[in-house]
Amino acid sequence: MNIHLDGQLVLVTGGSGGIGSAIAERLASSGAIVAVHYFRNKEGADETVRMIREAGGKAESFHADLTAIDQMNTLVIQVQTAFGASIDILVNNAGQMSRRTPLIELTEDDYNEMLNVNFKSCVFLSQAVLPAMIAKGRGNIVNIASLAAVSGGGPGVAMYAAAKGAMLTFTKNIAKEYASKGIRVNAISPGVIANTSNDRFKTEEIRKFIIDGIPLGREGLPEDVADGVLFLASDLSSFITGETLEINGGMYMR
Repeated sequence: MNIHLDGQLVLVTGGSGGIGSAIAERLASSGAIVAVHYFRNKEGADETVRMIREAGGKAESFHADLTAIDQMNTLVIQVQTAFGASIDILVNNAGQMSRRTPLIELTEDDYNEMLNVNFKSCVFLSQAVLPAMIAKGRGNIVNIASLAAVSGGGPGVAMYAAAKGAMLTFTKNIAKEYASKGIRVNAISPGVIANTSNDRFKTEEIRKFIIDGIPLGREGLPEDVADGVLFLASDLSSFITGETLEINGGMYMR
């Protein structure tokens, strides 16, 4: 079945590699116009844009620090000015787990970094795109959370897990608040996904141990998450809002 997002303008944050790049390419392949956001990895974002264009799609890359509200607002203005249209779909994918820090060693800077990157960006970028969505009477926001939001994650990731848990609660509240305006808000909670920055935390021994605990017997791929985003961003999910799609190979079942 072909899913069409023809002409819809999408902003994918953290689109310079891994899951973000896969999402951007998947939505572009379905006809969306894609704004690929990056913070540090300009080369990765430009490569994502190149791949989209090479396949016949339309995309541009945009830089912003998503811990700063003024830069988030500027990003939205730049994207909408560049394409001459307002954003139809926002994918809040930007986030990171930069290191594992036991709670006893946690500093206020650690706390602020994890909450700002993983949650603040989701809140205020959503705020920034909402006025135009309300004016059009339609819009779609997909928040990329984590299995850690419901499992608590492994040792040393308390603030990352808490930020992703907050994202899930935020998703439900905003979905209810703006449903009457024609705006749907959903989330995806990926489990163990290969070919992402989190690979650096896994030795081969740990990786094998993790896979042994996944009922489907493999790690997920960024493309698995991208397909979930496409479903939630399309009319196939037109009666779904406030939901979290678990993409984890059966590690967590509700």
